[in-house]
Amino acid sequence: MEEPTLSRGMRSLIGLAALASLGATIGIVSHVESVVVPPVPHVEQATLASLPVAPEAFGVAEPLISIDAKLRRNETLSGMMDRLDIARRDGAQALYSLSQPGFLDARKMRAGQSVRVYKAGDTLSALAIEPEPGRQLMTKRGLDGAYRTFEMTSRLTPVEQVVKGQIKTSLYVDARALGAGDQQVVDFAQAFAFDVDFQREIHPDDEFEIVYESMVDERGNEIRRGAVIFAALNGRAIKKNYYQFTSPDDGVTDYFDETGQSATRFLMKTPINGARLSSHFGKRRHPISGYTRLHKGTDFAAPTGTPVYAAGHGTVERASRYGGYGHYVRIRHANGYKTAYAHLSRYGRGIRSGKRVRQGDVIGYVGSTGASTGPHLHYEVYIKGKPVNAMTLKLPTGRKLENTPEVQAAFDVRRDEIDAIRASAGGEVLQSAQMADPAPPAL
Repeated sequence: MEEPTLSRGMRSLIGLAALASLGATIGIVSHVESVVVPPVPHVEQATLASLPVAPEAFGVAEPLISIDAKLRRNETLSGMMDRLDIARRDGAQALYSLSQPGFLDARKMRAGQSVRVYKAGDTLSALAIEPEPGRQLMTKRGLDGAYRTFEMTSRLTPVEQVVKGQIKTSLYVDARALGAGDQQVVDFAQAFAFDVDFQREIHPDDEFEIVYESMVDERGNEIRRGAVIFAALNGRAIKKNYYQFTSPDDGVTDYFDETGQSATRFLMKTPINGARLSSHFGKRRHPISGYTRLHKGTDFAAPTGTPVYAAGHGTVERASRYGGYGHYVRIRHANGYKTAYAHLSRYGRGIRSGKRVRQGDVIGYVGSTGASTGPHLHYEVYIKGKPVNAMTLKLPTGRKLENTPEVQAAFDVRRDEIDAIRASAGGEVLQSAQMADPAPPAL
């Protein structure tokens, strides 16, 4: 019997699939762009990882080798091609193919970017770059010598991850050691920003739980982590659960306790993360002038450049030098409240008099300008012109969903969904793992 033969077009398609599979990227060829020849037809259904094609299907005259490299500091992609002994004509054509609109912006390439080069003898057969997790760009040399670029993306599936533990070293260290990322720890801390002073009210053996969304590819690899949808603290100072919920009537996303009470307060208790309270509100002897007088605010010691946040929604009244306060910002809030932030090293982007800000916006950065003995934030709260102690101030609470029954009903459904996810994780509170980072942020 005569053995079946493949058409030239089919051999080309199989060769492309094999090369993309070598790039170790799972996904679909979502579209194809051509510098010289027409694009290859859209491929449906099968992922690249599922195509059983061996390198021998290429039909190349010489063995195909791959070279992995990383972009060096101050190095361009063209410079990398020279360093890898790629013929300049091949390198230029391949990079031109990659730089077509919708593909690669070479200006956004940073040191450490991984690049994989495929060579057959002295000829550049293909070049693969993964500009972001789950997305790979590959330019391949065709039989006519022209390079065509293909974009391949992973099929991502949302999965909820549950992290439970006890605080042994710090929230940051123990949550990271159990699988949470930096952003998840920050989101967790922000959910409790109005309730907890993480420097003074967190104790060893306090229990925490974080549920966050992640996106995984076909092999179960986590491509990226997402938002925290549940945060819980069970400790000496506080025992509280918060659920993330987007209100259908106004589209605002916030954290609510199990009854539907918002975690948000009118003003943040501390408008800075990871700082140490270094001086309280009240009478004290000034460290520079030597006079005993009212210290109208609270000082938080922190490294220069630490972000300072707007404690609440409002309008910037002043953003300029102000005597011994140095670089200074004052914000006017509703109901006669004002907050002030002093000794800043610089202002946040766009912060100026008349600028409207939202709670949590960066309005400046810690410094030591003015009459200051070291980098710290001096934070003041005024009510109708009178300075008050921000640490003991009883602030108005945020939204109560029970006031809008239809929104409360939607929240109850979402809360039960999240509780079901938590229940499916099962088990008792886990012990914290070993330290993951030798010098973590103080949280």
